[in-house]
Amino acid sequence: MSTPIKLVLVDDHELIRESWNNMFGRDQRFEIIGLFANGAEAVELVLQNPPDVVLMDINMTPMNGLEATRRILESIPSMKIIGCSANNNPRYSDRMLALGAKGYVTKTSTFDELKTAILEVMAGNVYVCEEIQARKK
Repeated sequence: MSTPIKLVLVDDHELIRESWNNMFGRDQRFEIIGLFANGAEAVELVLQNPPDVVLMDINMTPMNGLEATRRILESIPSMKIIGCSANNNPRYSDRMLALGAKGYVTKTSTFDELKTAILEVMAGNVYVCEEIQARKK
């Protein structure tokens, strides 16, 4: 088997972080190297120990996911970030992609779609979840 994809999960809701951690922990293709409750924590530690992919919530305090994405990509332009939000307004995905994120999923996306997004981004593609794509039509 190849080396697992190193993930950092950033969300201000502990239930989401722990659920993602639990689900990814069951799949040998992934290794969680960080769980963070806000963008400020994520920026500091991602810059110290870069993962392969960051799954980044949008609405957090004291630093939201948009600002955290901007700061990470300022220092590591090649970092693969996937935005994630409960909000399915395409403006959120458009803003994340404009900042340089490589993907966007909603929190109503299935776990299989979340894994697909990560694998697509690792393959060099941009991934926007089906729910957002449907709303753009």
